[in-house]
Amino acid sequence: MSKKKILTLPDPILREVSEPVNKVDKEIKHLMDDMLETMYAAPGIGLAAVQIGILKRVIVIDLSKDNEKKDPIFIVNPKILSQSKELVAYEEGCLSIPGFNHNISRPDNIELKWQDLKGKEHEIKPEGMLSICIQHEIDHLDGKLMVDYVSALKRDRVRKRLLKEFKRK
Repeated sequence: MSKKKILTLPDPILREVSEPVNKVDKEIKHLMDDMLETMYAAPGIGLAAVQIGILKRVIVIDLSKDNEKKDPIFIVNPKILSQSKELVAYEEGCLSIPGFNHNISRPDNIELKWQDLKGKEHEIKPEGMLSICIQHEIDHLDGKLMVDYVSALKRDRVRKRLLKEFKRK
């Protein structure tokens, strides 16, 4: 496993749509191990492959607390089959938009179809924080960022601040 660089706004790759994974093989498993190490080091609770520059429909999530045993979830080719009409607002942050948190309203629960590390298909109905995190990461796979949920004025301020930081590097 190796830690990768997390891309940040305004990197244009973050706006690309990720491609489905044809087969869950050693390369995909290695990618997910690298993503997990990168996410833990950041630290974060979710990471999409696009955030490290890989345009594959792959997500890792771990909602365990610092003092709990790690409990990673490996998700390949996620697809939301249905979602509740009821929205719930959570304060979200994003490793690709450092220093920006905002309340985002999303469906409270979803029905999700996905593949695991062995390529086996599953369907689950996550709720609460897991549902929100999955939706956030699927947005990344679709080239959408959490700043797309805020006003144009706020989005422009965040973009300008990050552009200044990006130019300093």
